[in-house]
Amino acid sequence: MFTVGSLKVDLAHRRIHVDGSEVHLTPIEYRLLAVLVKHAGKVLTHQQLLQEVWGPGHRERSHYLRIYMGCLRRKLEADPARPRYLRTETGVGYRLAVE
Repeated sequence: MFTVGSLKVDLAHRRIHVDGSEVHLTPIEYRLLAVLVKHAGKVLTHQQLLQEVWGPGHRERSHYLRIYMGCLRRKLEADPARPRYLRTETGVGYRLAVE
């Protein structure tokens, strides 16, 4: 179980909770979050995330990443415009904060 603030991620049971309420994620949103949880606190490059979530044929499709990170932020963050958990590392990639 990974917990940071009001976000709880149970990878063993594929359950996500924010403020005690279960959140439904699409399969790709879940895979993206799972990769971030496994590397929590570390910056993952756009290429690393694309490779792990979509596979080797998608390394140049960073727009996929922006779209799905936006979806995750809308579902998991209290204020998606100022994310607390899903941090952008400008020009590099993303990081899941561990507070």
